[in-house]
Amino acid sequence: MRIAHVITRMILGGAQENTLLSCEGSLRRYGADVLLITGPALGPEGSLLERARARGVSLEVVPELRRPIHPWRDWQSYLRIKQILRVFHPDVVHTHSAKGGILGRAAAFELNVPAIVHTVHGAPFHPYQSSLVREFSRRCERWAARRCHALVSVSEAMTEILVSNRVAPRAKFTTIYSGLEIEPLLAADSSRETIRDEFGYAPDDLVIGTIARLSPLKGHEYLVGAAPDIVAARPDASFLLVGDGSLHKRLALQVAATGLADRFKFLGLVGPERIPGLIAAMDMVVHTSLREGLARALVQSLLVGRPVISYDVDGAREVVLDGETGYLLRPRSSDDLVRAVIELTADPALRARMGATGRRLFADRFRHERMVDDLHRLYERLLAQSQTLARSASEGRASSLPR
Repeated sequence: MRIAHVITRMILGGAQENTLLSCEGSLRRYGADVLLITGPALGPEGSLLERARARGVSLEVVPELRRPIHPWRDWQSYLRIKQILRVFHPDVVHTHSAKGGILGRAAAFELNVPAIVHTVHGAPFHPYQSSLVREFSRRCERWAARRCHALVSVSEAMTEILVSNRVAPRAKFTTIYSGLEIEPLLAADSSRETIRDEFGYAPDDLVIGTIARLSPLKGHEYLVGAAPDIVAARPDASFLLVGDGSLHKRLALQVAATGLADRFKFLGLVGPERIPGLIAAMDMVVHTSLREGLARALVQSLLVGRPVISYDVDGAREVVLDGETGYLLRPRSSDDLVRAVIELTADPALRARMGATGRRLFADRFRHERMVDDLHRLYERLLAQSQTLARSASEGRASSLPR
């Protein structure tokens, strides 16, 4: 099977890690011929391009393929993607992200690729956009959905959002949870003391962590705003923020204004291989994003054995089972966030119980091998349908010839 993946950029992020594991899994588990087409990894969010090369994934980087809308560059990107696909001659084109998804599906459709799949990692339209931008995005997704054979959602919530917005009928969607390399997560606790020593945490310090890009709608400002009340109740509390982005300077200023700069550590970008150990150094993970398909940080934290506190957005409730694996809160709520954090800091047994429940419930569901197997079953079904349609069309043409 020849499979081409198309994604806008390979930064350090959940959609990108999903895409890379999908490519690697198809190579290793199925012996597929895999090509990853992407734009340059620009900006402060890091890059997964070197990891892709190191793991044997063939790459085509399209310099014009960028996240912002730019008609001339987008047209050039479309032509280049189409040229690459024509040469590669894939059986399957699997697209990811908004820009890569639209251009990749358009090019594959024009080339009559037998199976075209798009993964919805997060709805590209949301309430925090202007109504004009939101409607434009919705119309683009409807147009692109007619140019693929199947849509994969990383959470049931993504299917509900896109169906309710009439992007595509429900029958076109399949939920396949985003896979993880879970063994390092399950074994991470062995490095807890070493990493806490590295950052100067005492054994009894309470470390509240976040793992997310420091960018708009990730909600870090709500945690920073809640920090004074948390520290007033728990003077042994500290905050460990993993990630970088455009809001780093603004958040650092907000922290300084609280007078708690000594309680916050901004780690910046770290490679995916460091995430399990960093979570192990934490006592709980807080995720205050206002929109997210299904945050990998939530699943990663539960697999390490840490309870999670999350705003109730999109797919969060599919893993944050309120009172069982953590707490779900009203988006943007501050008082609720303070109460939930203080409740968990006060009860080590509750933290341990919630983390253990998360490991038990989700370890098998989020294995990357399971994701890859589910994707290949979908590819094979679509290719079989394509062959049946082609055979029927051929027989129909033959029967119409004069005898």
